[in-house]
Amino acid sequence: MQKKKFIFDLAILLVLNLLIKPFWTLIVEPKVQGQIGNQSYGQYFVLFNFSLLLNILLDFGLSNFNNKNIAQNGHLLSKHFSKMLGLKFALGIFYMLISLGIGCVFLNYDPKLLSILCINTFFLSFILFLRSNLQALHMFRVDSIISVLDRVIMITLVGFMLLNVFGLQITAEKFVYAQTIGYALTAIISFVVVLNKTHTFKLNWDWAFNRFILKKSAPYAILVLLMTFYNRLDSVMIEQLLPGNLGEEQSGIYAKSFRLLDAANQIAYLFSIQLFPLFSRMLKHKENIENVVKLSVTLLLTPALIVSIGTIFYAQHFFEKIYTGDTQGYEILAVIMNCFTAISITYIFGTLLTANGNLKHLNYMALCGIAINIILNFILIPHFYAMGSAISSVVTQFFTGFIQIYISYRVFKFRVNKRLLFSIITFVIGLFLINYLTFHLTKQWMLNFIIMLIFSGLLALITGMVNPKSVLRFIKYK
Repeated sequence: MQKKKFIFDLAILLVLNLLIKPFWTLIVEPKVQGQIGNQSYGQYFVLFNFSLLLNILLDFGLSNFNNKNIAQNGHLLSKHFSKMLGLKFALGIFYMLISLGIGCVFLNYDPKLLSILCINTFFLSFILFLRSNLQALHMFRVDSIISVLDRVIMITLVGFMLLNVFGLQITAEKFVYAQTIGYALTAIISFVVVLNKTHTFKLNWDWAFNRFILKKSAPYAILVLLMTFYNRLDSVMIEQLLPGNLGEEQSGIYAKSFRLLDAANQIAYLFSIQLFPLFSRMLKHKENIENVVKLSVTLLLTPALIVSIGTIFYAQHFFEKIYTGDTQGYEILAVIMNCFTAISITYIFGTLLTANGNLKHLNYMALCGIAINIILNFILIPHFYAMGSAISSVVTQFFTGFIQIYISYRVFKFRVNKRLLFSIITFVIGLFLINYLTFHLTKQWMLNFIIMLIFSGLLALITGMVNPKSVLRFIKYK
Protein backbone atom coordinates (compact mmCIF):
# COMPACT_ATOMS: atom_id res chain seq x y z
CA MET A 1 0.00 0.00 0.00
CA GLN A 2 2.89 2.36 0.82
CA LYS A 3 4.42 1.75 -2.60
CA LYS A 4 1.13 2.42 -4.43
CA LYS A 5 0.72 5.68 -2.50
CA PHE A 6 4.36 6.55 -3.23
CA ILE A 7 3.86 6.24 -7.01
CA PHE A 8 0.55 8.17 -6.97
CA ASP A 9 1.82 11.00 -4.77
CA LEU A 10 5.04 11.19 -6.78
CA ALA A 11 2.94 11.61 -9.93
CA ILE A 12 1.02 14.53 -8.37
CA LEU A 13 4.25 16.15 -7.23
CA LEU A 14 5.85 15.81 -10.66
CA VAL A 15 2.79 17.10 -12.55
CA LEU A 16 2.51 20.23 -10.39
CA ASN A 17 6.22 20.97 -10.60
CA LEU A 18 6.36 20.29 -14.35
CA LEU A 19 3.53 22.77 -14.85
CA ILE A 20 4.94 25.59 -12.73
CA LYS A 21 8.73 25.43 -12.36
CA PRO A 22 9.64 25.07 -16.06
CA PHE A 23 7.59 28.20 -16.75
CA TRP A 24 9.73 30.10 -14.24
CA THR A 25 12.99 28.64 -15.51
CA LEU A 26 12.37 28.59 -19.27
CA ILE A 27 10.33 31.77 -19.67
CA VAL A 28 10.51 34.14 -16.69
CA GLU A 29 14.22 33.95 -15.74
CA PRO A 30 15.49 34.15 -19.36
CA LYS A 31 13.25 37.21 -19.94
CA VAL A 32 14.66 38.84 -16.81
CA GLN A 33 18.25 38.16 -17.91
CA GLY A 34 17.46 39.42 -21.40
CA GLN A 35 16.19 42.73 -20.02
CA ILE A 36 18.84 43.42 -17.37
CA GLY A 37 21.81 41.98 -19.36
CA ASN A 38 24.41 39.27 -18.78
CA GLN A 39 26.68 41.37 -16.57
CA SER A 40 23.93 42.57 -14.22
CA TYR A 41 22.38 39.11 -14.07
CA GLY A 42 25.83 37.60 -13.60
CA GLN A 43 26.38 39.79 -10.53
CA TYR A 44 23.04 38.60 -9.12
CA PHE A 45 23.83 34.99 -9.99
CA VAL A 46 27.21 35.09 -8.21
CA LEU A 47 25.67 36.58 -5.03
CA PHE A 48 22.76 34.12 -5.22
CA ASN A 49 25.10 31.14 -5.34
CA PHE A 50 27.31 32.64 -2.62
CA SER A 51 24.26 32.98 -0.35
CA LEU A 52 23.63 29.26 -0.86
CA LEU A 53 27.19 28.16 -0.10
CA LEU A 54 26.77 28.57 3.66
CA ASN A 55 23.05 27.81 3.83
CA ILE A 56 23.85 24.69 5.84
CA LEU A 57 24.44 27.06 8.77
CA LEU A 58 20.71 27.77 8.53
CA ASP A 59 19.76 24.15 8.77
CA PHE A 60 22.75 22.22 10.11
CA GLY A 61 21.14 19.01 8.85
CA LEU A 62 17.93 19.57 10.82
CA SER A 63 15.64 18.92 7.84
CA ASN A 64 17.22 15.58 6.89
CA PHE A 65 17.44 14.47 10.51
CA ASN A 66 13.87 15.61 11.16
CA ASN A 67 12.56 13.88 8.03
CA LYS A 68 14.08 10.55 9.03
CA ASN A 69 13.20 10.90 12.74
CA ILE A 70 9.54 11.88 12.24
CA ALA A 71 9.11 9.32 9.43
CA GLN A 72 10.10 6.60 11.90
CA ASN A 73 8.49 8.18 14.99
CA GLY A 74 5.52 10.33 13.94
CA HIS A 75 4.38 10.87 17.53
CA LEU A 76 7.45 13.04 18.22
CA LEU A 77 6.26 15.91 15.97
CA SER A 78 4.46 17.83 18.72
CA LYS A 79 7.31 17.30 21.17
CA HIS A 80 10.16 18.32 18.87
CA PHE A 81 8.66 20.93 16.53
CA SER A 82 8.55 23.92 18.90
CA LYS A 83 12.05 23.19 20.22
CA MET A 84 13.59 22.79 16.77
CA LEU A 85 11.91 26.00 15.62
CA GLY A 86 13.74 28.03 18.27
CA LEU A 87 17.02 26.49 17.16
CA LYS A 88 16.16 27.24 13.55
CA PHE A 89 15.82 30.98 14.21
CA ALA A 90 19.08 31.04 16.18
CA LEU A 91 20.89 29.37 13.28
CA GLY A 92 19.36 31.96 10.95
CA ILE A 93 20.98 34.82 12.87
CA PHE A 94 24.32 32.98 12.91
CA TYR A 95 24.11 32.38 9.14
CA MET A 96 23.38 36.05 8.39
CA LEU A 97 26.36 37.25 10.44
CA ILE A 98 28.82 34.81 8.86
CA SER A 99 27.61 35.21 5.26
CA LEU A 100 27.48 39.01 5.34
CA GLY A 101 30.83 39.15 7.12
CA ILE A 102 32.62 37.04 4.50
CA GLY A 103 30.75 38.45 1.50
CA CYS A 104 30.98 42.14 2.35
CA VAL A 105 34.33 42.32 4.16
CA PHE A 106 36.49 39.82 2.24
CA LEU A 107 34.83 39.64 -1.20
CA ASN A 108 33.49 43.23 -1.45
CA TYR A 109 30.01 42.15 -2.51
CA ASP A 110 27.08 44.60 -2.60
CA PRO A 111 25.83 44.54 1.06
CA LYS A 112 22.23 45.47 0.25
CA LEU A 113 21.68 42.89 -2.49
CA LEU A 114 23.53 40.20 -0.54
CA SER A 115 21.45 40.92 2.58
CA ILE A 116 18.20 40.44 0.67
CA LEU A 117 19.46 37.22 -0.90
CA CYS A 118 20.53 35.91 2.51
CA ILE A 119 17.03 36.64 3.86
CA ASN A 120 15.60 34.75 0.87
CA THR A 121 17.88 31.82 1.63
CA PHE A 122 16.65 31.81 5.23
CA PHE A 123 13.01 31.71 4.10
CA LEU A 124 13.81 28.93 1.62
CA SER A 125 15.55 26.88 4.31
CA PHE A 126 12.64 27.49 6.68
CA ILE A 127 10.20 26.23 4.04
CA LEU A 128 12.30 23.10 3.47
CA PHE A 129 12.36 22.45 7.22
CA LEU A 130 8.57 22.77 7.42
CA ARG A 131 8.19 20.54 4.36
CA SER A 132 10.42 17.91 5.97
CA ASN A 133 7.67 17.47 8.57
CA LEU A 134 5.02 17.07 5.86
CA GLN A 135 7.17 14.56 3.98
CA ALA A 136 7.92 12.60 7.14
CA LEU A 137 4.18 12.36 7.86
CA HIS A 138 3.71 11.25 4.22
CA MET A 139 1.51 14.29 3.48
CA PHE A 140 2.94 14.32 -0.01
CA ARG A 141 -0.07 15.91 -1.70
CA VAL A 142 -0.02 18.93 0.60
CA ASP A 143 3.76 19.07 0.19
CA SER A 144 3.27 19.07 -3.59
CA ILE A 145 1.22 22.26 -3.41
CA ILE A 146 3.68 23.91 -1.04
CA SER A 147 6.56 22.96 -3.36
CA VAL A 148 5.25 25.21 -6.17
CA LEU A 149 3.46 27.94 -4.20
CA ASP A 150 6.49 30.24 -3.96
CA ARG A 151 7.04 30.03 -7.71
CA VAL A 152 3.39 30.84 -8.45
CA ILE A 153 3.66 34.02 -6.38
CA MET A 154 7.01 34.97 -7.94
CA ILE A 155 5.78 34.39 -11.49
CA THR A 156 2.83 36.69 -10.83
CA LEU A 157 4.94 39.51 -9.39
CA VAL A 158 7.80 39.29 -11.90
CA GLY A 159 5.27 38.94 -14.73
CA PHE A 160 3.78 42.32 -13.77
CA MET A 161 7.24 43.90 -14.01
CA LEU A 162 8.13 42.24 -17.32
CA LEU A 163 4.84 43.47 -18.78
CA ASN A 164 5.32 46.96 -17.26
CA VAL A 165 2.00 46.74 -15.37
CA PHE A 166 1.49 49.88 -13.23
CA GLY A 167 4.68 51.26 -14.81
CA LEU A 168 6.90 48.73 -13.01
CA GLN A 169 10.22 47.87 -14.65
CA ILE A 170 12.38 44.86 -13.85
CA THR A 171 15.80 45.29 -12.20
CA ALA A 172 18.02 42.79 -10.42
CA GLU A 173 16.97 44.25 -7.08
CA LYS A 174 13.23 44.12 -7.83
CA PHE A 175 13.67 40.56 -9.10
CA VAL A 176 15.15 39.62 -5.73
CA TYR A 177 12.36 41.42 -3.83
CA ALA A 178 9.74 39.42 -5.74
CA GLN A 179 11.45 36.23 -4.59
CA THR A 180 11.40 37.52 -0.99
CA ILE A 181 7.63 38.00 -1.09
CA GLY A 182 7.10 34.55 -2.64
CA TYR A 183 9.25 32.77 -0.06
CA ALA A 184 7.82 34.72 2.90
CA LEU A 185 4.17 34.01 2.05
CA THR A 186 4.91 30.33 1.38
CA ALA A 187 6.78 30.05 4.70
CA ILE A 188 3.79 31.49 6.59
CA ILE A 189 1.32 29.13 4.92
CA SER A 190 3.60 26.12 5.48
CA PHE A 191 3.96 27.01 9.15
CA VAL A 192 0.19 27.13 9.62
CA VAL A 193 -0.21 23.71 7.97
CA VAL A 194 2.44 22.04 10.15
CA LEU A 195 1.17 23.82 13.26
CA ASN A 196 -2.24 22.28 12.61
CA LYS A 197 -0.65 18.81 12.91
CA THR A 198 0.88 19.48 16.32
CA HIS A 199 -1.11 18.87 19.47
CA THR A 200 0.74 21.50 21.48
CA PHE A 201 3.05 24.33 20.47
CA LYS A 202 5.11 26.72 22.55
CA LEU A 203 8.29 28.28 21.19
CA ASN A 204 11.09 27.62 23.65
CA TRP A 205 14.83 27.18 23.97
CA ASP A 206 16.12 23.91 25.40
CA TRP A 207 19.93 23.79 25.70
CA ALA A 208 20.08 20.04 26.32
CA PHE A 209 17.73 19.26 23.41
CA ASN A 210 19.58 21.62 21.06
CA ARG A 211 22.96 20.11 21.89
CA PHE A 212 21.51 16.65 21.29
CA ILE A 213 19.97 17.63 17.93
CA LEU A 214 23.10 19.45 16.72
CA LYS A 215 25.25 16.49 17.67
CA LYS A 216 22.93 14.08 15.88
CA SER A 217 22.54 16.26 12.80
CA ALA A 218 26.21 17.34 12.51
CA PRO A 219 27.10 14.55 10.03
CA TYR A 220 24.16 15.64 7.84
CA ALA A 221 25.34 19.25 8.09
CA ILE A 222 28.90 18.44 7.03
CA LEU A 223 27.66 16.37 4.09
CA VAL A 224 25.30 19.10 2.83
CA LEU A 225 27.99 21.77 3.25
CA LEU A 226 30.51 19.77 1.23
CA MET A 227 28.05 18.86 -1.53
CA THR A 228 26.80 22.45 -1.74
CA PHE A 229 30.36 23.65 -2.30
CA TYR A 230 31.05 21.42 -5.28
CA ASN A 231 27.57 22.14 -6.69
CA ARG A 232 27.46 25.93 -6.21
CA LEU A 233 31.07 27.11 -6.14
CA ASP A 234 31.48 27.32 -9.92
CA SER A 235 29.95 30.75 -10.56
CA VAL A 236 31.79 32.26 -7.59
CA MET A 237 35.12 30.90 -8.89
CA ILE A 238 34.39 32.17 -12.41
CA GLU A 239 33.82 35.67 -11.03
CA GLN A 240 36.91 35.55 -8.82
CA LEU A 241 39.35 33.96 -11.30
CA LEU A 242 38.58 36.13 -14.35
CA PRO A 243 39.68 39.80 -14.43
CA GLY A 244 37.44 42.89 -14.39
CA ASN A 245 33.87 42.62 -15.64
CA LEU A 246 34.73 39.47 -17.58
CA GLY A 247 34.05 37.35 -14.50
CA GLU A 248 30.52 38.72 -14.02
CA GLU A 249 29.79 38.46 -17.76
CA GLN A 250 30.99 34.84 -17.94
CA SER A 251 29.01 34.03 -14.77
CA GLY A 252 25.92 35.39 -16.53
CA ILE A 253 26.63 33.24 -19.60
CA TYR A 254 27.20 30.23 -17.34
CA ALA A 255 23.88 30.98 -15.61
CA LYS A 256 22.00 30.57 -18.91
CA SER A 257 22.97 26.89 -19.02
CA PHE A 258 23.05 26.23 -15.28
CA ARG A 259 19.41 27.30 -14.80
CA LEU A 260 18.32 24.66 -17.32
CA LEU A 261 20.36 22.01 -15.51
CA ASP A 262 18.93 23.21 -12.20
CA ALA A 263 15.40 22.90 -13.59
CA ALA A 264 16.08 19.32 -14.71
CA ASN A 265 17.63 18.51 -11.34
CA GLN A 266 14.44 19.58 -9.58
CA ILE A 267 12.75 16.49 -11.01
CA ALA A 268 15.42 14.23 -9.55
CA TYR A 269 15.25 16.15 -6.26
CA LEU A 270 11.48 15.72 -6.04
CA PHE A 271 11.98 12.01 -6.58
CA SER A 272 14.58 11.84 -3.81
CA ILE A 273 12.46 13.58 -1.17
CA GLN A 274 9.82 10.94 -1.75
CA LEU A 275 12.42 8.18 -1.55
CA PHE A 276 14.03 9.35 1.70
CA PRO A 277 11.14 8.62 4.11
CA LEU A 278 10.29 5.47 2.13
CA PHE A 279 13.86 4.15 2.45
CA SER A 280 13.94 5.18 6.13
CA ARG A 281 10.84 3.18 7.00
CA MET A 282 11.81 0.17 4.90
CA LEU A 283 15.27 0.05 6.49
CA LYS A 284 13.81 0.35 9.98
CA HIS A 285 11.50 -2.62 9.33
CA LYS A 286 14.33 -4.52 7.61
CA GLU A 287 12.47 -4.82 4.29
CA ASN A 288 14.29 -5.76 1.09
CA ILE A 289 15.07 -2.53 -0.74
CA GLU A 290 16.87 -3.94 -3.79
CA ASN A 291 13.77 -3.93 -6.02
CA VAL A 292 12.89 -0.38 -4.97
CA VAL A 293 16.42 0.78 -5.80
CA LYS A 294 16.31 -0.96 -9.19
CA LEU A 295 12.93 0.60 -10.03
CA SER A 296 14.20 4.02 -8.93
CA VAL A 297 17.23 3.67 -11.20
CA THR A 298 15.14 2.81 -14.24
CA LEU A 299 12.46 5.45 -13.56
CA LEU A 300 14.94 8.28 -13.03
CA LEU A 301 17.89 7.32 -15.21
CA THR A 302 15.76 6.79 -18.33
CA PRO A 303 14.56 10.42 -18.69
CA ALA A 304 17.90 11.73 -17.39
CA LEU A 305 19.81 9.97 -20.19
CA ILE A 306 17.30 11.08 -22.82
CA VAL A 307 17.63 14.72 -21.71
CA SER A 308 21.42 14.62 -21.29
CA ILE A 309 22.21 13.01 -24.63
CA GLY A 310 19.48 14.88 -26.49
CA THR A 311 20.88 18.21 -25.27
CA ILE A 312 24.27 17.42 -26.80
CA PHE A 313 22.57 17.58 -30.21
CA TYR A 314 19.87 20.22 -29.59
CA ALA A 315 21.59 22.72 -27.24
CA GLN A 316 21.82 25.49 -29.85
CA HIS A 317 18.14 25.10 -30.80
CA PHE A 318 17.12 25.20 -27.13
CA PHE A 319 19.02 28.47 -26.68
CA GLU A 320 17.43 29.98 -29.82
CA LYS A 321 13.97 29.14 -28.49
CA ILE A 322 14.45 30.06 -24.82
CA TYR A 323 16.67 33.12 -25.25
CA THR A 324 14.89 34.45 -28.37
CA GLY A 325 17.74 33.99 -30.80
CA ASP A 326 20.66 34.56 -28.42
CA THR A 327 22.78 31.40 -28.67
CA GLN A 328 25.89 32.70 -26.88
CA GLY A 329 27.18 29.93 -24.62
CA TYR A 330 25.03 27.08 -25.97
CA GLU A 331 28.12 24.82 -26.03
CA ILE A 332 28.19 25.05 -22.23
CA LEU A 333 24.67 23.62 -22.06
CA ALA A 334 25.66 20.69 -24.29
CA VAL A 335 28.35 19.80 -21.75
CA ILE A 336 26.83 20.68 -18.39
CA MET A 337 23.45 19.00 -18.96
CA ASN A 338 25.25 15.66 -18.70
CA CYS A 339 25.46 16.42 -14.99
CA PHE A 340 21.73 15.62 -14.88
CA THR A 341 22.46 11.92 -15.31
CA ALA A 342 25.20 11.95 -12.67
CA ILE A 343 23.10 13.95 -10.18
CA SER A 344 20.19 11.54 -10.71
CA ILE A 345 22.50 8.73 -9.60
CA THR A 346 23.36 10.74 -6.48
CA TYR A 347 19.71 11.39 -5.69
CA ILE A 348 19.07 7.63 -5.63
CA PHE A 349 22.15 6.13 -4.01
CA GLY A 350 23.04 9.18 -1.92
CA THR A 351 19.50 9.21 -0.53
CA LEU A 352 19.72 5.50 0.26
CA LEU A 353 23.05 5.88 2.08
CA THR A 354 21.80 8.93 3.97
CA ALA A 355 18.67 7.10 5.09
CA ASN A 356 20.88 4.24 6.30
CA GLY A 357 23.15 6.63 8.21
CA ASN A 358 26.33 6.02 6.15
CA LEU A 359 27.34 9.65 6.45
CA LYS A 360 31.02 9.05 7.10
CA HIS A 361 31.40 7.41 3.69
CA LEU A 362 29.43 10.20 2.03
CA ASN A 363 31.49 12.93 3.70
CA TYR A 364 34.75 11.43 2.47
CA MET A 365 33.22 11.18 -0.99
CA ALA A 366 32.12 14.83 -0.88
CA LEU A 367 35.59 15.97 0.24
CA CYS A 368 37.09 14.26 -2.78
CA GLY A 369 34.44 15.93 -4.95
CA ILE A 370 35.35 19.38 -3.67
CA ALA A 371 39.06 18.78 -4.21
CA ILE A 372 38.52 17.62 -7.79
CA ASN A 373 36.13 20.50 -8.57
CA ILE A 374 38.39 23.23 -7.17
CA ILE A 375 41.56 21.89 -8.81
CA LEU A 376 39.89 21.54 -12.20
CA ASN A 377 38.32 25.00 -11.93
CA PHE A 378 41.68 26.59 -11.16
CA ILE A 379 43.18 24.85 -14.19
CA LEU A 380 40.34 25.23 -16.70
CA ILE A 381 38.54 28.53 -15.98
CA PRO A 382 41.47 30.86 -16.87
CA HIS A 383 41.82 29.11 -20.25
CA PHE A 384 38.25 28.14 -21.18
CA TYR A 385 36.22 30.60 -19.06
CA ALA A 386 32.70 29.33 -18.23
CA MET A 387 33.19 26.21 -20.36
CA GLY A 388 36.06 25.17 -18.08
CA SER A 389 33.72 25.24 -15.11
CA ALA A 390 31.15 23.16 -17.00
CA ILE A 391 33.77 20.49 -17.74
CA SER A 392 34.90 20.38 -14.10
CA SER A 393 31.27 20.00 -12.98
CA VAL A 394 30.65 17.01 -15.24
CA VAL A 395 33.83 15.26 -14.09
CA THR A 396 33.05 15.92 -10.42
CA GLN A 397 29.41 14.84 -10.58
CA PHE A 398 30.13 11.55 -12.36
CA PHE A 399 33.01 10.76 -10.00
CA THR A 400 30.87 11.27 -6.88
CA GLY A 401 27.90 9.47 -8.45
CA PHE A 402 29.88 6.32 -9.26
CA ILE A 403 31.51 6.36 -5.83
CA GLN A 404 28.05 6.32 -4.23
CA ILE A 405 27.02 3.36 -6.35
CA TYR A 406 30.15 1.50 -5.24
CA ILE A 407 29.55 2.31 -1.54
CA SER A 408 25.91 1.21 -1.79
CA TYR A 409 26.86 -2.14 -3.31
CA ARG A 410 29.41 -2.70 -0.56
CA VAL A 411 27.13 -1.64 2.32
CA PHE A 412 23.94 -3.41 1.20
CA LYS A 413 25.69 -6.30 -0.53
CA PHE A 414 23.66 -5.83 -3.69
CA ARG A 415 24.16 -8.35 -6.44
CA VAL A 416 25.63 -7.02 -9.69
CA ASN A 417 22.62 -6.80 -11.99
CA LYS A 418 24.19 -7.71 -15.34
CA ARG A 419 20.86 -7.45 -17.15
CA LEU A 420 20.33 -3.89 -15.92
CA LEU A 421 23.90 -2.91 -16.83
CA PHE A 422 23.43 -4.33 -20.33
CA SER A 423 20.14 -2.43 -20.67
CA ILE A 424 21.75 0.86 -19.63
CA ILE A 425 24.72 0.48 -21.99
CA THR A 426 22.48 -0.54 -24.89
CA PHE A 427 20.13 2.35 -24.12
CA VAL A 428 22.96 4.90 -24.13
CA ILE A 429 24.37 3.65 -27.44
CA GLY A 430 20.87 3.58 -28.91
CA LEU A 431 20.16 7.15 -27.79
CA PHE A 432 23.26 8.48 -29.55
CA LEU A 433 22.28 6.60 -32.71
CA ILE A 434 18.66 7.82 -32.60
CA ASN A 435 19.73 11.45 -32.08
CA TYR A 436 22.28 11.23 -34.90
CA LEU A 437 19.75 9.76 -37.35
CA THR A 438 16.85 12.07 -36.48
CA PHE A 439 18.73 15.36 -36.01
CA HIS A 440 18.63 16.26 -39.74
CA LEU A 441 15.57 14.17 -40.59
CA THR A 442 13.45 17.22 -41.50
CA LYS A 443 14.02 20.98 -41.72
CA GLN A 444 11.96 21.49 -38.53
CA TRP A 445 14.16 20.83 -35.50
CA MET A 446 11.21 20.60 -33.10
CA LEU A 447 9.67 17.85 -35.23
CA ASN A 448 13.00 16.03 -35.24
CA PHE A 449 13.18 16.41 -31.46
CA ILE A 450 9.67 14.97 -30.99
CA ILE A 451 10.51 12.04 -33.28
CA MET A 452 13.67 11.48 -31.23
CA LEU A 453 11.62 11.40 -28.01
CA ILE A 454 9.17 8.90 -29.47
CA PHE A 455 11.90 6.53 -30.63
CA SER A 456 13.76 6.99 -27.34
CA GLY A 457 10.62 5.95 -25.46
CA LEU A 458 10.29 2.86 -27.66
CA LEU A 459 13.97 2.10 -27.10
CA ALA A 460 13.42 2.30 -23.34
CA LEU A 461 10.71 -0.37 -23.64
CA ILE A 462 12.78 -2.58 -25.97
CA THR A 463 15.91 -2.46 -23.79
CA GLY A 464 13.93 -3.03 -20.59
CA MET A 465 14.83 0.35 -19.08
CA VAL A 466 11.09 0.81 -18.62
CA ASN A 467 9.15 -2.33 -17.83
CA PRO A 468 5.40 -1.63 -17.41
CA LYS A 469 4.81 -5.04 -15.79
CA SER A 470 7.43 -4.39 -13.12
CA VAL A 471 5.96 -0.98 -12.37
CA LEU A 472 2.46 -2.46 -12.09
CA ARG A 473 3.68 -5.26 -9.81
CA PHE A 474 5.43 -2.67 -7.67
CA ILE A 475 2.27 -0.56 -7.39
CA LYS A 476 0.01 -3.54 -6.62
CA TYR A 477 2.41 -5.01 -4.07
CA LYS A 478 1.02 -4.52 -0.54
